[in-house]
Amino acid sequence: MTDPTAPPFPATQRAGFSSGFGVLAATLGSAVGLGNIWKFPSLTGANGGAGFLLVYLLATLLIGLPVMMAEIAIGRQARANPITALVALSPRRQPWWLIGVAGMVAAFLISSFYSEVVAWVFAYVAKALRGSLLSSDPAVTEAAFQALITDPVQSLLWQWGVLAFIGGILLLGVTKGIEAITKKLMPLLFVLLLLLCAFSLTLDGAAQGLAFLFLPDWGKITAPVVLTAMGLAFFKLSIGMGTMMTYGSYFGNDQNIPATATRVMAADLCVSMLAGIAIFPAVFTFGFAPSAGPSLVFITIPAVFAQMPFGQVLMAAFFVLTAVAATGAMLSLMEVPVVTLHERWGLSRPRATVLTLVLLMVVGAGCALSQSTLAGFQPGGRTLFNWADYVSSNLLLPLGGIFIALFAGWAWGADNFRRALSNQGTLHNGALARAIVWVLRWVSPPLILAVMLRGLDLI
Repeated sequence: MTDPTAPPFPATQRAGFSSGFGVLAATLGSAVGLGNIWKFPSLTGANGGAGFLLVYLLATLLIGLPVMMAEIAIGRQARANPITALVALSPRRQPWWLIGVAGMVAAFLISSFYSEVVAWVFAYVAKALRGSLLSSDPAVTEAAFQALITDPVQSLLWQWGVLAFIGGILLLGVTKGIEAITKKLMPLLFVLLLLLCAFSLTLDGAAQGLAFLFLPDWGKITAPVVLTAMGLAFFKLSIGMGTMMTYGSYFGNDQNIPATATRVMAADLCVSMLAGIAIFPAVFTFGFAPSAGPSLVFITIPAVFAQMPFGQVLMAAFFVLTAVAATGAMLSLMEVPVVTLHERWGLSRPRATVLTLVLLMVVGAGCALSQSTLAGFQPGGRTLFNWADYVSSNLLLPLGGIFIALFAGWAWGADNFRRALSNQGTLHNGALARAIVWVLRWVSPPLILAVMLRGLDLI
């Protein structure tokens, strides 16, 4: 293993994004994922709708956006993977590189269980095209979902197929792989969402669904709702797991980091809002519960589409849309261990990609079989799937976010961070940079700590 205090990996001839749109598409592809199509609508529905949305927006500005800017700035400044970047920028050889290690482990753990959820989405694309999900009875659609996740052969084959698909894109490299694919996928995502929204707004329950999404009921904004919204804001923008630091290392020197991060946040919020507009009118029209939770996508939504004209086509479009969103997120997650193995351990990029794939197939298999063959193996009362989710989401990511904020605000130095945000003085954004430093020092760490304590059931 390479000494973590070794000099940074040489940045000469290092790959990078080739255009401003490529930067935006790839970074947005990392932020947009199943969380937008799956988690955001379900949490918004379960926590009262518009009031939750307002708290989420405020938390995004105070937690997600500043930490995202910090990660991108660190990555671009060092032009290296997260571990090497923090080694290069740390004062007096302090062990800040451990944040990069935690981020890589978190990205790997998330990939191990997230790839299985993505596998369900790809399987549902096939099911929707065959018409096997067309039933207005949620009991039927629930049975179809249970049949998928409890079948060990299907679970493994779909997961391995997804991993091979993502690995194939990563083998093409940063410009021809990640950037080229996300530049095609992100416009497709918006087109599909807009088509679904246009149809959803013609339904009888459209007004009720929009009122639920946009007219707040202030009485439903409780302390647990606020903490849940803060947690969603933190996790939705792919921070704390090394992805934004990695993608930041591919940014050009002239890329405006605050502007790009703000556009990503706005576009990510737009995707979430469009997903809500596509889903909630249909849910209210056909009498389903908006608080159905995670089952909203895999159980309730197929039952809703089955009652619509052109239901099979629309359902297939919906799951293709979800697969597109999931692909961008998977690319960024898997890129973290790939680039780290390539730069820190000296493996060629193809070998680093293949090794990452093999390790994920082995570790991810435990997550894939958690509902079938390994359902009875629950150390500490959790399946392997749930343990991977719990450790990464509730411990590694919040710790990473807290220490990234502290590193950028204090250890790296406010002056260095401000220079990075201003592109070495070529951008006149001094007031904005000072405000971001202040938030990173005094606001983001305690808020993220509250999210972590909530996730660990300590508050």
